[in-house]
Amino acid sequence: MTAAIRGRVVTPDRLIDDGVVVHDGGTLTWVGPVAEAPADLREIVAAAPAGEGYVLPGLVDLHCHGGGGASFPDAEDAATARTAVAEHLRHGTTSLVASLVTAPPETLRARTATLVELAEAGEIAGIHFEGPFISADRCGAQNPAAIQAPDPALTRELLELGRGHVVTMTVAPEAPGVTGEGGVSHTLVAGGALPSFGHTVATAEEARAAVAEAVDQLDGEAAARSARPTVTHLCNGMNPMHHRAPGPIPEFLAAARDSRLVLELIADGTHLAPSLVRNVLEIAGRDNVVLVTDAMAAAGMPDGDYQLGSLAVTVADGVARLTDGGSIAGGTAHLLDVVRTTVAGGVDLVDAVYAAATGPAAVLGDGTVGALEAGRRADVVVTDNELRPVEVVRNGVIV
Repeated sequence: MTAAIRGRVVTPDRLIDDGVVVHDGGTLTWVGPVAEAPADLREIVAAAPAGEGYVLPGLVDLHCHGGGGASFPDAEDAATARTAVAEHLRHGTTSLVASLVTAPPETLRARTATLVELAEAGEIAGIHFEGPFISADRCGAQNPAAIQAPDPALTRELLELGRGHVVTMTVAPEAPGVTGEGGVSHTLVAGGALPSFGHTVATAEEARAAVAEAVDQLDGEAAARSARPTVTHLCNGMNPMHHRAPGPIPEFLAAARDSRLVLELIADGTHLAPSLVRNVLEIAGRDNVVLVTDAMAAAGMPDGDYQLGSLAVTVADGVARLTDGGSIAGGTAHLLDVVRTTVAGGVDLVDAVYAAATGPAAVLGDGTVGALEAGRRADVVVTDNELRPVEVVRNGVIV
C-alpha cells in the first residue's frame, strides 16, 4: 500500500522544510518538496498529516555491542541478540552491525554461529570483531587475558563461519602478523571483510604503512565496491597525539582527508568532546566519517551492573565503566542520540545524518539503505523537533 510521510525531510544533500517521503510496500518511490509532488501522488500527499518534526532515513550503526539489557558478546542464542537489535531499532537504527569483543577462539566461534543466523535473516547488517589481535596497552574494555598474537588461520576460520557477513575486524597495525603478505589484514580483505585499525600503540610510521597496504590490496581486490579500511573509534583506544610523538591519529586523519579510509567517531558526548567531532568532520569531510554508538547492554536501560564479554561493567549517570579499573566500557546511547549530540555540538543536521546513515551504508557496500532516495528500502525515522523518535519504519513496516 502506498503511504506518505510529511515533515522536514533530511536527504543526503539538503533539508526540505515541507517535504514528503512516499513508499509503496518496502521501497521508497518519491522524495521531495510537497509542492513538487507528481500529479499521480498529489492526493495521497495531500492526505498525509503535516508533521512538525523531522523525517530521517533509517540510521546505520557499524559498531554496536548491545542494548536493552542484552549483549552480543554474551548472547548464547538468537533471541538474546534480537533483544539488543530491537532496542536500537525502536530508536531509529534500522541497520545494525553486531560487534563482538576480544574473547577466546571458542567463544568467538560460538558467537559468530549465533549472529550469522540473524545476518542471513536480514535482522542485522553484519558482524564486527573488535579484537582479539589488538594491543594490551590500549585494550580499553577488552579482556587483556584473551588478546592473542595475530593468527591468519583463525581469521580465515571466523570469516568462513561468518558466511560473507563479517564486515570488519579491529586490529592493531603494529602487532606482528597483522600486516605483510599472508597477514591478518590481507586475510580479511581476501575474505571480503575490512581491516579496522584500533586499540593500538602504533607509531605514525606503522599506522601509515598499514593504511597504505590495506588500501593497495582493497584497490586490487575489491575496487568494484569502492571499499576502504576503517578506524575503530578514532582517539579512543589509541595513543593520543603529541607534537613529538604523534602516534597514529594524524596519519588516520590525513588518510581520511584523502578518502583512503573511514573514521568511526563515538560522538555521544562521553567518548569525545562535541567540538572535536565537529573538527574531525571539518578536517576529513562527512564522506570519510561515520558516527557510531559502541553501545553495550545498558543502552536504553537504567544505571546498574552489566556485563561486556567476560568483564563486569558498572553504569553510573549513564556512563559505562569497567567495575575493576574504571575504563570507559562502551556507550549507552542510541545512534539517534549521537546525531542529536553531534548537531548540538555545531554540526549541520544534514551532515550529521549523512554520517549516521548514508556514509555507514557506503561502508557496508549497501546502496539499498542509508538515504531517503527513490529506489532505496523504505527505512524512515520520524522525530520530534528535538530529534527524539516518534515513529520508525523498516522495510515499509511501522516497527
